[in-house]
Amino acid sequence: MRDYHDREWGVPVHDDRLLFEFLVLEGAQAGLSWMTILRKREAYRAAFKGFDPAAVARFNDASVERLMGLSSVVRNRLKIKSAIKNARVVRSIADERGSFDAYAWSFVRGRPKRNTWKTMGDIPAQTAEAQALSKDLIARGATFVGPTICYAFMQATGLVNDHLVSCFRYRQV
Repeated sequence: MRDYHDREWGVPVHDDRLLFEFLVLEGAQAGLSWMTILRKREAYRAAFKGFDPAAVARFNDASVERLMGLSSVVRNRLKIKSAIKNARVVRSIADERGSFDAYAWSFVRGRPKRNTWKTMGDIPAQTAEAQALSKDLIARGATFVGPTICYAFMQATGLVNDHLVSCFRYRQV
């Protein structure tokens, strides 16, 4: 967890595959610990074709059954189907906006929102931006993208800087 925090969490991401990866992983994490998902991350990358949204969007019922048989991923049918459905949504957004990156970053006006939290208790579970992202994704047919999941996605991908002001990473990202 420390390595993930120190090297990756909160660093601005502008790559559609990596953004899609975080969207899938944050959805998979619902009800589980982030450590569980981090331990399965490499297996997810293999199972979900490197998180290529175009490849995942082509998954079918046989793909769902194959994934359900893998102990290396979270074997929750709804979460697996969500990843496939969300790949289709991400592809549609990329076709419409030029990239999923442009879409995601539009919710923070193209720049990381820099918060000034002093304690962990100050950090909200969701924000107006996360609610707006969630609402729009759901309207497009995405699932496992509630406002709390969307806020975790925004934090992880650097759309918001939620490192505490006392954290050495706060100024770095």
